[in-house]
Amino acid sequence: MHLNTLGADSGSLNSSATVVFGCSTTQTGDLTKSDRAVDGIFGFGQQGLSIIAQLSSQRIAPDSFSHCLVGSDSGGGILVIGQIVEPNMVYTPLVESQPHYNINLQSISVNGQTLAIDPSTFAISDNNQGGTIIDSGTTLAYLAEEAYNPFVEAITQSVSQSVQPLISKGNRCYLITSSVSNIFPTVSLNFAGGASMILKPQDYLLQQNSVGGAEVWCIGFQTIQNQGITILGDLVLKDKIVVYDLGRQRIGWVNYDCSSSVNVSSSSSGGRSEVVNAGQIGGSSSLRTSFYKLIPILILAVMFSL
Repeated sequence: MHLNTLGADSGSLNSSATVVFGCSTTQTGDLTKSDRAVDGIFGFGQQGLSIIAQLSSQRIAPDSFSHCLVGSDSGGGILVIGQIVEPNMVYTPLVESQPHYNINLQSISVNGQTLAIDPSTFAISDNNQGGTIIDSGTTLAYLAEEAYNPFVEAITQSVSQSVQPLISKGNRCYLITSSVSNIFPTVSLNFAGGASMILKPQDYLLQQNSVGGAEVWCIGFQTIQNQGITILGDLVLKDKIVVYDLGRQRIGWVNYDCSSSVNVSSSSSGGRSEVVNAGQIGGSSSLRTSFYKLIPILILAVMFSL
């Protein structure tokens, strides 16, 4: 694996690492369709064979990674092996002993009003099912069945005087003649440790088409029958820096313009926390961090279809 490692004094350095990876011989389902085809899946799970675990165990990269997904139709973003540093970042603990990135969702608020949903709805059951997962490999977002209807009804009630609701292909949609930002409420997902993820209307709605001069916007959250699981995918993760701090077993986030450059931090061999600006990768401009030592961080330019 060839790496482009950021260093303050010398810009970037090329290096390599030995990693184990797998290949498939057969693909079925949606992945074979031309409009949904992918080149592969980059394994960033918590297991020992993931890319991040292999690089970290070789002391080539930190035990953390971050992403920032551009929310516009053009897609794009930044994937960093290391931590993106930004003020106002909030963190919530990872649930222990889980294969996925499970976090404790405790409540949902719409327009500042907490919905009457039992917190156990979002928790892992006694038979290790359900729970709340952050997954950048999921395009939309999914709510546990017991939370879905209260969530949709709260949004519908808050805009009942301004839009015309309708059902399209089983989804709750709305006919809108003005900006969704001016009509629809803010949603807050509230997690353990006091961290909240604030969702703008564009973070839970999807524009579909137009009817008679009015735009059709639909609830982007779905539900999975009889699973009891909540999955926070790209729909809500876009336009945010998301940090997976595996060393401290926590996940953090903050709203951000993901077309901008980012600052990246890592602990040096002496234990110092150092920061570089990752906005000049691939460019001719030098990094304005000449007083920092070499930092073992890999920056990858990635394209996402949201």
